[in-house]
Order: sequence, then structure tokens, then C-alpha cells
Amino acid sequence: MSISTPSLPKDLYSVSQVQELEKLFCKRRGIASFQLMKSAGLAALLLIKKAWPDVRNILILSGSGNNGGDGYVIAGLAKREGVEARVLQLCSSRNLKGDAKLAYEFALSEDVSMHAFTDLSEFQKNVGTDTVIVDALLGTGICRSVSGDYREAIKGINSAGCPVFALDVPSGLNADTGMPMKEAVAADVTITFIGVKQGLLTGEGRDYCGQIYFEKLDLPDEIFDSSLSFSPSVKRIDINFAISHLSPRKKSSHKKHHGHVVVVGGDYGFGGAAILAGEAALRSGSGLVTLLTRSEHRSAALARRPELMIVGTEEKDADPESVLLRATAIAIGPGLGRSDWARNLLRLVLRLNVTSSIPLVVDADALNLLAEKLDVKRRVRRNNWILTPHPGEAARLLGWSIEEVQNNRFAALKEVTTNWGGPCLLKGSGSLTCNSDVSHCMCLCSEGNPGMASAGMGDVLTGIVVSLLGQGFSLFDALNCGICIHAKAGDLAKEFGGERGLLASDLFPYLRELVNPS
Repeated sequence: MSISTPSLPKDLYSVSQVQELEKLFCKRRGIASFQLMKSAGLAALLLIKKAWPDVRNILILSGSGNNGGDGYVIAGLAKREGVEARVLQLCSSRNLKGDAKLAYEFALSEDVSMHAFTDLSEFQKNVGTDTVIVDALLGTGICRSVSGDYREAIKGINSAGCPVFALDVPSGLNADTGMPMKEAVAADVTITFIGVKQGLLTGEGRDYCGQIYFEKLDLPDEIFDSSLSFSPSVKRIDINFAISHLSPRKKSSHKKHHGHVVVVGGDYGFGGAAILAGEAALRSGSGLVTLLTRSEHRSAALARRPELMIVGTEEKDADPESVLLRATAIAIGPGLGRSDWARNLLRLVLRLNVTSSIPLVVDADALNLLAEKLDVKRRVRRNNWILTPHPGEAARLLGWSIEEVQNNRFAALKEVTTNWGGPCLLKGSGSLTCNSDVSHCMCLCSEGNPGMASAGMGDVLTGIVVSLLGQGFSLFDALNCGICIHAKAGDLAKEFGGERGLLASDLFPYLRELVNPS
């Protein structure tokens, strides 16, 4: 059994894929699914005792399906070991079927105390200060909003003030999307079985799961081999992914071997965004970085980071096209704004992207300007750019609401990639990436923290990604390595001073460390 979130496997699955893995295993090994349920119950009880060593009282809220069956198994095993275990039933034992019925009979044979859940008052009578609550209500099968007694039970769990342990997935949380179905259990610990469900690690899923533990039960490694079954729906990536792509530099190398990045942005009043992106590119290893920006930002940029080269668009001899043509990679968007100045620069960059094939990173207001071309006949679609929207920008690119994007981040990102081309990122808790090839391969970055929800963080990310792109990384590798380096730098900065007050520029000391792994 794993003991911490960093030890979670790299493969993430949809609910239907996990169900198929379970069926495949039982068929190939010729075993009853109830054996897996018993294994799940034992693994869960061991983890409960490890998380709360002094537990003496376990209250299990059990539903009608296999998730409820897991709860009955825990109750029976706990009672056998001398731990007081009680079950509040949200489904009459008369209505239980299959493995859930067998699990109920096992709990009954161990003399487990069982009572029907009638209302919150009944629930409150069963909760003490020494109680660990086990959520065995709904599991992964939920596909509609929680209502009735189940909703009342979830409210009771969340207001009890006791430690909460969730089986497989917090009840009410959609394990495919990471969104609560109106009401969801806020667990302290979640144990998930067979395969880690993709929704647990993105969007609001991370708010409800607490610490996640994984137990593959008795499934052998070969069951997860894609040649026998199927590929996982999502790959989890972290700083180790980036490290694997960062090779030592040749001793004979010089600055032109490491890319010349041009950052385009910084309209009046927004110069800081472009400066942050430029400095991030330098700290991520770019040999040369030029800011193409408003002339008024020259002094501030050079005072902040004299290693930056500054080209002011209002200068008499300014030739933006020649500046851009010297680049090995271009980032456009940080502080760009939506003025005529911004639109003219975007048009120039997009034209050169076609004629010279210089790869792009498109962010911030450059995305919002692209979104003005939602008409399919007018929409720009490219394969040699990277789009990096947050949910609001993704919504504008799709013509959706932000709520629609967040309700299914995986589907939204795939749609952005399909419509606009190139590898794309959907920022947020558990940032997602999707490649534009036929596989539409998806990755999820499991690092980062809430302190990174602050001004300028996206600009720093843009600088990191375009730097790696300029150094010769493929588009998808530059994007995936970039988000992992950015997230890990944020986590290291958090360790130094906490989440609140974390600034984008606080990441810079850690960027240099992370792009130079020992």
C-alpha cells in the first residue's frame, strides 16, 4: 500500500476503464469479485488504523452498491479486531444485491450494529468525539446530482467535525471530471482502488479527497499492460518528468546554442507581465531573451533584469519583424492587452509563424484576441504553437461558459486542442495538457499549490515554456516539462514562506535549481 500522494502511480483512468480492469482480472484469474471487495475492505481498515492509530469507534455510512459493500466488509473486520463499528444504512438490507448482499451478511455474522439512516438527528446520535466516519455511500457510479437521504447524509458527514475516510472516491464527487454533483463528502483521507481515477487530481476533486492513497488490490502488473487491456486515459507527470528531459550541456556550448526567445507583450500599464516572462525565460536556460514591448518599459526592464534585451516598438528604427525573425521561439500574450497595437503585433507574429515556422507560445490576451475569431471559417488553427489558457480563456476560445469548462476539464481541453491545433494546456488545480496528434494524449501535473493563484504566475509559466521550446524541446515536451518545473518551483517557494503572499517572482531562485538537476 502506498503511503503518500507522491507515490501515486503515473497512470490515471476513467471510471469505465477501472471497471473493465476489474472484470478483466476476475475473468483471467477465475476469481469472484467478492474476493476483491474483501481485499478492498482489509486494505481500507489497515489504512484507517494507520491514519488514526487510536481509533476505537468507526461509523460507516453505507449505500446500496459495491461501495456500500466495501463499508460492510470494513465493519465486519473491525468488529473482529475489537474495534467498535456501526453501520448507518441508506439502503434497506432487503434491497441489497450481489457482492453488497454478501458483504452485509458478513457484517451481520460479526454482530455489527446496524441502523437505518432516517435523518440528521439519527446520524448525530451516532457520532462521538472519538469517531472516524467512513464514507461508503455512492462510490464511482454517480452520474446525477445527489438528492434525498444521500444528500442529507453527506451534509451530516461534512458538519460532524470528525475525521472522514472515503472509499474509492468521496461520495458525490464525479470521479471522471473532478466536479461535485451538487453535494460531495469532504474527506480527510481517500483510498482509491485498482486504478487512480482521473477526476481525483484535477479541478475541485483535490478539495474533496484530502490525502489520497492507492491500493491496486490483488491485480498483477501485467493486467495494466496496455497490450492486454487499453492505455490509461491520462498520464500523471511531476518534476521527475522534466528531470528526465534535462540533459547536461556540452562544455563547448555558447549562448546561441541555447535559443533566442522573443517575448511580445507589455502594453501601457502591463509592462510587468512581459518582464516576468522574460526573466523566467532567462532563468530557465535561454541563451538570449528579447522583449518586444512598449518603449516606456525599457528602463524598468533593464533595472529589473539587465540581461534582457529590450526593443521598444515606438523607437524610430524599430523593426519588429526583423527582431522576431531572429528568434528560435516566440511567446506572445503577457501584458499584451487588446488595443490596436496588440492586434497588429499578433497579426505579425501569426504571419511569421506561417512563413518562417518559428514556434509560438500563445497566452493571456493573445488568446482573447484569437477568441474573437470563433467563426469556424475565420478561426486560426496551427500545429506549431502552444496554447496556454486558464478556464476563462478556454471558455472564450470554445464559446462555452466557465462553468461548462470546469464541469469537464478533460473534454474542454480536448475540444480546444481539436479546434485550434497544437499542444494545449488548461491551467488550474491539476493542470492538464493535451497533444494535437491523433492520440490526443493527455497529461496531468499533480504538483503546485493554491498560493500560485496570484498575479504574474501565468507569465512566469509562459517564460519557462517558451525557453524550453527555444532550446530545442518538442512542443509537447516543452509544455509538459514547463508546467512541472513551474509547479515544483511554486511548491519549493511555499515551503520557504507559506502559500499566502506567494509572488510570481518568488519562483525565480528555484527555476535555476530545477533546470540543473544533479
